[in-house]
Amino acid sequence: MKKFILFIALVFILILIGYTYVYKADRNISEEQPKFTIASALLKQELNANQVNVINKYLNETVEISGIATQIEMNTIILDNFVSARLDTLHTSINIGDALIVKGRVIGYDELLEELKLDQCTVAIKQ
Repeated sequence: MKKFILFIALVFILILIGYTYVYKADRNISEEQPKFTIASALLKQELNANQVNVINKYLNETVEISGIATQIEMNTIILDNFVSARLDTLHTSINIGDALIVKGRVIGYDELLEELKLDQCTVAIKQ
């Protein structure tokens, strides 16, 4: 009987550990401190020098990238025709040619479009 109770307790603990692993809290990128702060042009040079190392370095990290808005679509801003930043909220006060600082999470690099992809982004106009 004691072995049965011990078995049930062990199964319950394993289920609890699995549940907390699968359903852990979402990251709030807007409240995180950026691990890296870099200009878009420097990031592009670094990427051209060694793409694999750069992707591994920045992937899933919170970064702050500065650059010039070259394209604006619904909730996405393109910096220097290189960084594609998907915004959490739509900003109507941003125009093409504005100097911006975008903070977000690096989700990958699109080799076809040659764009670094960020999501969960917040944006500020650089002064």
